[in-house]
Amino acid sequence: MQKFQELKDLIASLEGDIDKFYNKGNSAAGTRVRKGMQDLKNLAQTIRSEVQEIKNKA
Repeated sequence: MQKFQELKDLIASLEGDIDKFYNKGNSAAGTRVRKGMQDLKNLAQTIRSEVQEIKNKA
């Protein structure tokens, strides 16, 4: 459950940069969004692996 909260926090932290990139055309914010999305992908994969592991143990 801890990892899921980290996932939600990461999404929330990207909100400002997403707004800056899409609405204001700030390219540096776009770079931060891309990095954040990569972190999001990695964290989601970690959660998927944990869920699968717990499911297989049951």
